[in-house]
Amino acid sequence: MNTIDEQLNNPLHGLKLETLLNELVSHYGFEILAEYTNINCFKNKPSIASSLKFLKKTEWAREKMERFYLYTYKNLPKADDAQYEITPRKRIIPAHHQPREPKVLLPGEAPPPKESSRFNTRNEKSISSRHSKSSRFNKADNKTEHTNATPANPYANAPK
Repeated sequence: MNTIDEQLNNPLHGLKLETLLNELVSHYGFEILAEYTNINCFKNKPSIASSLKFLKKTEWAREKMERFYLYTYKNLPKADDAQYEITPRKRIIPAHHQPREPKVLLPGEAPPPKESSRFNTRNEKSISSRHSKSSRFNKADNKTEHTNATPANPYANAPK
């Protein structure tokens, strides 16, 4: 089976972004899309034209809407971890997975948005890299490390 045959089972294959957005808005409306996707283009003065313009320019929002379309509107089973890392348009959907009735979404019942740990991991990495650089520097100069020394307060001499 070649990749073209595999893509034919993907509901996104050959589907324009405008058609996808029109289907979702006509079925759920902007209020439900804003609540369940947490994308601002559906919250503030939403229109098909402005939302389409934003989704075309913003890759993460477009992929989020494509995932919403596949797994909420088409109600397909969730992809495995390997497939989930691939963008929704390039995912291979097994032939035995067929679209089902759209999920029923009610206003006020959306799960709370997940907090991104992206910023925490960056800070932890930068802190650990700073510590490792300073420890290498100290070892290279044969300086002794002060383990019990407290760090100096940079605001100690600031005017009150």
